[in-house]
Amino acid sequence: MPAAPAPPQPVETLYADHHGWLQSLLRRRLGNAFDAADLAHDAFVRLLSKPRSFDSFEGARAYLSTVARGLCVDLWRRREIEQAWLAALAAQPEAHACSAEQQASVLQALGEIDAMLRSLPAKVAQAFVLAMVHGMTDKEVAAQLGVSDRMVRKYMARALLHCMLLEAALETP
Repeated sequence: MPAAPAPPQPVETLYADHHGWLQSLLRRRLGNAFDAADLAHDAFVRLLSKPRSFDSFEGARAYLSTVARGLCVDLWRRREIEQAWLAALAAQPEAHACSAEQQASVLQALGEIDAMLRSLPAKVAQAFVLAMVHGMTDKEVAAQLGVSDRMVRKYMARALLHCMLLEAALETP
């Protein structure tokens, strides 16, 4: 009879054993103690929301290292989007300037769009961006991606359905 899985370790124990190490790892990776502290905190929040058990000290560190890597990528991606938005704002005439609240709202929306696009298969996301952002026709998108017009229409239907499902999920309290 196989042994029952070990119960999850208390997060307090994991925090005490690994927080300093994780924060140091993130500080080296990010070059910033404040971001490192935030992401180390986020890693442990994930453990609180989804407790796990580890078979060893090294297993816990491997998991935390993987989570930290993903959090770093998310942070860099958000900053890249933010920099592109700020560059676009700087290029706008003064009369079109957005308030700080509008800027935050746009940045949040851009982050959500980025996450939505990354959750789609690559060609579906590419077709959606080429058609919706660049205004390309189905034929132009098909030529760009090396697929048929019909496949582009399927890609667009899939992307639009995904958008509608996300919108419905956001509207549900």
